Amino acid sequence: MLCKYRNTEEMKMTHANLISDLLPTPTFEQIQAKELKHPPRILLLYGSNRERSYSRLAVLEAGRILERFGCEVEIFHPKGLPLPEDADTQHPKVKELHDLLAWSEGMVWCSPERHGAMSSILKAQIDWIPLAAGAIRATQGKTLALMQVSGGSQSFNSVNQMRVLGRWMRMITIPNQSSIPKAFLEFHEDGTMKPSSLYDRIVDVMEELYKFTLLTRGQSAYLVDRYSERKETAEQLSQRVNQKNI
Repeated sequence: MLCKYRNTEEMKMTHANLISDLLPTPTFEQIQAKELKHPPRILLLYGSNRERSYSRLAVLEAGRILERFGCEVEIFHPKGLPLPEDADTQHPKVKELHDLLAWSEGMVWCSPERHGAMSSILKAQIDWIPLAAGAIRATQGKTLALMQVSGGSQSFNSVNQMRVLGRWMRMITIPNQSSIPKAFLEFHEDGTMKPSSLYDRIVDVMEELYKFTLLTRGQSAYLVDRYSERKETAEQLSQRVNQKNI
């Protein structure tokens, strides 16, 4: 159905606030993925420091699937990472996390559910992600897949919470997600996952992450470039998003 305001004075008036030079119409050619020389690079984060951490085991399983697709995979181990604001960015674990963030094209976040929410260990890793490069988030335009493990019945509290964070971090969060209830029943003693529909769902999620990463390769900056921010100077934008009194 055609807009009833088409070619009318009312429609023309709606453009009065636009700065046309800052709003070129995107083209099909501009949004095409770029062919990069290296395989897709995926960073996986998990949210528990326990010796037998089921979020870590789930991430290891996801990593093996991604490697099967040909991805380069890195897993950040959070043990030793200080609390946000309890150390500076030169701390070895903080620097390791930042280097891996810069290296990656996509991410997997997997958290246990604790008290109905994601774990503080996973949240601390996300809170260390800087806004240091002016107003550009280190995660901006990267793909993201979400997983959670639970000790009890099926729940989606952690993945739902992380999905909100992914939007806040301007990530391209894939539609599919994984939640493993009673995770202690789903893994062999050697840490590999037992065959089940829950395992198949992790395969589905990693396959989808791989596809979305291929679809957006080399285009992260363009896909999340915003008209409102192009209107601001770089200095103004940096000052707004890096306020010291927050």
